[in-house]
Amino acid sequence: MFTNAGTSSFTAFLSRVAPEMLPGRRPLPPGMAADMAPHATTIVAISAAGGVVMAGDRRATMGNLIAQRDIEKVHPADAYSLVGIAGTAGIGIELMRLFQVELEHYEKIEGAMLSLDGKANRLASMIRGNLGAAMQGLAVIPLFAGFDLAASDPARAGRIFSFDVTGGPYEETGYDAIGSGSLFAKSALKKRFRAGLSIDDAVRLAVEALYDAADDDTATGGPDLTRRIYPVVMTATAEGTHRLTDAETAAVAESVVSGRMENPGG
Repeated sequence: MFTNAGTSSFTAFLSRVAPEMLPGRRPLPPGMAADMAPHATTIVAISAAGGVVMAGDRRATMGNLIAQRDIEKVHPADAYSLVGIAGTAGIGIELMRLFQVELEHYEKIEGAMLSLDGKANRLASMIRGNLGAAMQGLAVIPLFAGFDLAASDPARAGRIFSFDVTGGPYEETGYDAIGSGSLFAKSALKKRFRAGLSIDDAVRLAVEALYDAADDDTATGGPDLTRRIYPVVMTATAEGTHRLTDAETAAVAESVVSGRMENPGG
């Protein structure tokens, strides 16, 4: 098994060699388990001129408790794409790491990178494999975005994909959000989003949307100025993926908070 290249899908290889290692293949006790593990929220993604921006708050909750204040929910999937997770945090992190290996494995076996649509379809099949656990309350819903190297117009190459719990992939136009605070984040984005935003403007808009989500959703954490915990903000452009430094994110977040001190309603 290990000396035969076999398939370009690492998930398919793992399902034959060690299926118990896949998140959706583990046996679970009967009953709901939603309150037994920390949950992650909220993620926003915005398409901009020349790329896409994704940002996530840092709070994980377990019932009415804050399980972690500085969890990181947005990560690079590969050199040109990003993935953010909402739902059961432990399974989400494991699924995200497996997705990273899946894309790297494909590239090594095939000698070429998957298309952005191909990456979204691979992620959809992995979510579908977790359906049994999702029906018991351990659901994971990712948000996927990236720079499409095959796009005819580089200015419109930033694309965003959302998913449902059964693995259905859907391409979104302009922006999207997932997690318990997504209703409030998308409401904020709906009023402020404009096609052709610069990357810097999209970063500011993403942080403002997370602030609005935290203002109305207890499971979403806003910028913590005391502990200096700020959202994770990443971009995907023709130059690749990039995570804003803590200093850059702090400057944006503190500017947003300062503005809300004068006008709390935004």
